[in-house]
Amino acid sequence: MGDFTPITTLEGDAQFDAYVATPDGEATAAIIVIQEIFGVNEGIRQKCDSWAKAGYLAYAPDLFWRIEPHIELDADVPEEMQQALAYIPKYNQDQGIRDIEATIKAARAALGGTGKVGVVGYCLGGRIAFMSACRTDGDAFVGYYGVGIDGLLGEQHGIGKPTMLHIPTKDGFVPPETQKAMHDGLKDNRHVTLHDYEGLDHGFAAEMGNRRVEDAAKLADQRTADFFAESLA
Repeated sequence: MGDFTPITTLEGDAQFDAYVATPDGEATAAIIVIQEIFGVNEGIRQKCDSWAKAGYLAYAPDLFWRIEPHIELDADVPEEMQQALAYIPKYNQDQGIRDIEATIKAARAALGGTGKVGVVGYCLGGRIAFMSACRTDGDAFVGYYGVGIDGLLGEQHGIGKPTMLHIPTKDGFVPPETQKAMHDGLKDNRHVTLHDYEGLDHGFAAEMGNRRVEDAAKLADQRTADFFAESLA
């Protein structure tokens, strides 16, 4: 259903690839799917394909292209998990947000310049989705188990569009005190909705693999689908 397409950076000095899935009919809105630390792997591509089946134009930009293009790793393989974790300190998140902004720009152009663009991310991508809500002109934002969002709360004044966060309460990368800081810090922000998933761990909504918890993943994904249907109409 999809294939990789080059996106030009905001500076116009380079290009990076994004997996793009196109619906059968005319799309009126787009979804930017932000990868985990495992690259634009089969699971992320499947998420794009699912959005395309739902009628959206879907993009998954290659976040790590400056480090190594087209990284594809498996969270269920211990050696590949360690390899993925090693990419995090090498990744420049400020540059990454500009790449998301460039992808939003490309998606809007593909929609004829007037369509709305949603952003959804997972793990590192969940953090980048929150940063995108604070810093980009996307139209709606969803973060699944975003890491370190408590350290970004000072930027929330920049959030002017609907934003949703999915928070598993037993997330090994997001301890209870961080979750509390997120709830306390965002409770008065009228643009932000938080959903807790009791007893679940990081990665519960992965498209495939051992981390997925089917019922919870379907619940979170339905909430996301309903959220985008309303916010991007």
